[in-house]
Amino acid sequence: MKKLGFLIITVGFLVGSLAAVVDEQNVQWSYFVTALLAGAVGIVLVHLGERQENRAEGKLTSNIHSIETSLGRIVENMTRLNTEKHSINTYDVRHRIDELFVEDLNIFVQTRQSIVHTYGLGAYADVMSCFAAGERYLNRVWSASADGYIDEVNAYIDKAREQFADSLEKIRQLKANSDS
Repeated sequence: MKKLGFLIITVGFLVGSLAAVVDEQNVQWSYFVTALLAGAVGIVLVHLGERQENRAEGKLTSNIHSIETSLGRIVENMTRLNTEKHSINTYDVRHRIDELFVEDLNIFVQTRQSIVHTYGLGAYADVMSCFAAGERYLNRVWSASADGYIDEVNAYIDKAREQFADSLEKIRQLKANSDS
């Protein structure tokens, strides 16, 4: 369905472009509007295809597993960073954050919509509330590290760890409740 949608968008764009330039003085509005409508239909088909792909049972299960795994690694790395924070130069903490968290944060962000499809919007809001707070605290640690504010780095590493751990716990509770 997505491929058909992209094909219709492309054809609509080409026909619309052609209709606009064939006669510079008199645009063929009927062709142009038809092409515009075809492009809109193509966009709808692409969105429907993406929605269908995202809701496939195997993909949802795989994504939920990826979410739990990535959050688990984030919490594990936050815990390790929290214990090592006094032995790391304050200015180097931001580099450690870049090394340890970027991949797992990206995995979570790319697969987070599966929480909505699997557990509902309320569950998504609960998980994302904690995750977003953890991410904000982690960004604050990164900025404080760049500026050399050691007290802020030390305080917010633990706060970020707590938020990510709460997010992981919420995912595990959702999985446990749905399995039983």
